Amino acid sequence: MSDDPASGDPLAGLDLEQAAREPGSWLELAVSVDHEAVEAVSEILSRAAPGGTSVEPAFELVEEGLAARVDLERPARVRAHLPLTDVARARAAVARVDRDLGHLQAFGLRPIGDVTAAIVREADWANAWKAHFPVLRVGRRIVIRPTWRRHRRQPDDVVLALDPGMAFGTGLHPTTRLCLASLESLADRGVLTGGSVDGGAARVLDVGSGSGILAIAAGLLGAREVLAVDVDPIAVEASAANARRNRLGRVITAREGSAPSGDGPFDVVLANLIASLLIRLADGLVEDVRPGGTLLASGIFDNREAEVVAAFTERGMRLADRRAEGDWVALELARPG
Repeated sequence: MSDDPASGDPLAGLDLEQAAREPGSWLELAVSVDHEAVEAVSEILSRAAPGGTSVEPAFELVEEGLAARVDLERPARVRAHLPLTDVARARAAVARVDRDLGHLQAFGLRPIGDVTAAIVREADWANAWKAHFPVLRVGRRIVIRPTWRRHRRQPDDVVLALDPGMAFGTGLHPTTRLCLASLESLADRGVLTGGSVDGGAARVLDVGSGSGILAIAAGLLGAREVLAVDVDPIAVEASAANARRNRLGRVITAREGSAPSGDGPFDVVLANLIASLLIRLADGLVEDVRPGGTLLASGIFDNREAEVVAAFTERGMRLADRRAEGDWVALELARPG
């Protein structure tokens, strides 16, 4: 790649070799993108980043800065982080991302910006995120409170204290909010407190746990046991730390893994992923749901909904409910008893 910034090289002006000599250095890639193209761009970035991607929707502060409203008319920002342990591999990964985004931009479907790159340090990472996370109410009673903010609890509030750190999962993205709303609905119907085969509280699996937000919500809403799995060790650490922060260390177990988990079946399985991953993992996800159990699948762009529904109905699941926000869809699927 050229070192001339005018060349369009995302790495122009960055001294990767020097950064690689400093412990805890990562290469951050970011793309501004229309919400309808978030899934496609996330998939391209995830091929380069072992820890997956994060999505920051545009939002505006309301209620005197104490809450937030997502603005779907403004572009979201998709980010991925590559460890700078192998500079040559990082350069090759960025070149692939740049090329694949160029192919996607050529279709002219929705606005997609150019990839930008920056060097970030683990020591500064969490603090850099803090400015973007207000207290957020989801559904009727779930409140996501970043640990550095205050919240005046209402009588029915279920408050999640969250420090996302370097892991995805803050509750700001529609896919997470849809999953939380579906979880609240399950709780209202008594599934989490009495949905096991013996009538007791449910066992829950969270696949792709990120910061642990869904696992924690399940625990606070009454599940007796939650297994949170993610392929990213950073996400596993974040899930475990956030579980302890919410006094759920004995309820939630966080470890590396995917579906099938090897610890099933579960009464409820949560999978806030993307459509292509849901389809790829369909066999394992269904295997992890006990007969009579429930799968909540989110992260689905509306034009992929039919494919995801088909993948699970072909494996014996029944579509019980769906929720939508903007162009995103979450599905509640039941496995016949």
